Amino acid sequence: MPSSQYLAVIDYRAGNQTSVHRALRHLGVQAVVTADLPTLAGAAGIVFPGVGAAGQAMAVLKDTGIDGIIRNLIGQGRPFLGICLGCQIMLEHSQENDTRTLGVFPGDNPRFDPALRDEDGKPIRVPHMGWNSVRPVRPTALFEGVGADEQFYFVHSYYPAPPPELVMGATFHGKEFASVFGREGTWALQFHPEKSGPPGLRLLRNFHDYSVRMANPGWLPPGYGTARVPSGRRTALTFLAGRTVLILGRTNGPDLSGRTARALRRDGAGQTACSARES
Repeated sequence: MPSSQYLAVIDYRAGNQTSVHRALRHLGVQAVVTADLPTLAGAAGIVFPGVGAAGQAMAVLKDTGIDGIIRNLIGQGRPFLGICLGCQIMLEHSQENDTRTLGVFPGDNPRFDPALRDEDGKPIRVPHMGWNSVRPVRPTALFEGVGADEQFYFVHSYYPAPPPELVMGATFHGKEFASVFGREGTWALQFHPEKSGPPGLRLLRNFHDYSVRMANPGWLPPGYGTARVPSGRRTALTFLAGRTVLILGRTNGPDLSGRTARALRRDGAGQTACSARES
């Protein structure tokens, strides 16, 4: 893993790279839109946004050699975030253009059947366009701090169908489908976080922080400091009003925000590390 702090947004000559890049810059995240293989290889994490057709996208990836580097970097454990079309082509096949895709995970991308009915009994619209919720299926660091009732923005006619064990979040549009899937560090989102307001921006921030932390062990977001808590006993730490805490280690405290972080417990190293920042 390189010691870097930037994200690489894959430029495959189509898609919404600009909007994703703009969202990352809004967050103060160092990011570059690139198809340069060494630049991709040096990034702390890779974002693959996408709109358009699966066949066209795969043709560009193959022509540029980016398909191979994506597989290699994911195989090496590099954090990866696929968005919309970039989510779908992480599976083996798409029924759009009958396209063989990257095959990072098993699964297909069928088209929504317009005969399906929505929750009101009316025929669904294809494409699925607009705001919808994501039902959490498995916990993941990507959704840290994101409420289960948040809404996200979708635009798609095909939907990912990975094996159930890979599903992290599900959405209903005539049927329930996998709107979030993958494994920790390799995530696929069917919706557009860059167009989903504050909860979407939180997902992008979480991905950046996870990526940089993996590339730079011990790294903490700007504004954080560390404190060591004596192990083996219940401890209360009081922070100034307006601060929040991030716990690195196991705790038995139900709520770690506000003025006091209570009930920190011993972790595997014999101490619990906690960090505080101005909020």
